[in-house]
Amino acid sequence: MSAKQIMDRSFEATKLKGSEAVSTMTIIDSKGRDRVRRIAQVTKLYNSGDTEKKLIRFLSPADVKGTGLLTFDYKVKDDDMWLYMPALRKTRRIISSEKGKSFMGSEFSYSDTSPPNLDDFNYKKLGEADANGTLCWKIEMLPINDDIADENGFSKKISFISKEDFVLRKAVYYDLDGELLKDLDVKEIRELDIKNHKYRLIHMIMENKQNNRKSILIVDKIQFSPDVKDEFFTTRYLERE
Repeated sequence: MSAKQIMDRSFEATKLKGSEAVSTMTIIDSKGRDRVRRIAQVTKLYNSGDTEKKLIRFLSPADVKGTGLLTFDYKVKDDDMWLYMPALRKTRRIISSEKGKSFMGSEFSYSDTSPPNLDDFNYKKLGEADANGTLCWKIEMLPINDDIADENGFSKKISFISKEDFVLRKAVYYDLDGELLKDLDVKEIRELDIKNHKYRLIHMIMENKQNNRKSILIVDKIQFSPDVKDEFFTTRYLERE
């Protein structure tokens, strides 16, 4: 398999027909102080799996409660993203140049919340390595031009893809100057659609190597729900409080 085929299989391995989840995100600053946020998420596939729609809504604490992100993740074109801020009672579109920016003060960027367009990158196998006890392919992703690098916030990403199930176990990001930026450690995955072998990442740690900040995302409850309501994936629903 080519490096690009492996990445395509990896993205497909985490695409569920539908899901509902509640997660806890802990944001830890360079001095060890933390902020804890509770998040609800629903997803559903459309267009024979070529489009994944996702709604993320913050449940707590009070200063972010009601904030929501609606994403239409397309396989072959730029994603559509809308952010709702209850304090402003306003929904605004996230433009491409913002996707590399921090998502709600965490070390995850907007672009980290959904798989990228495969055609925006060049891919190369860098051999094999162990990640969290799993033998993986090391795949280098290089943006095809400076605009794509700016949009995603990195000049290079190395993904560790399990040879057993094609699920990501680790990723290393380099900034636009080629310096080490952050790494993602996947501590736990779970197979939710056993018939079709579809997985979700359950416990992730994103650590910024330049500012010593860290964000931990743990999925507390998740279920396979192919019949998620279509009304969830509208800007009208996004603005409900």
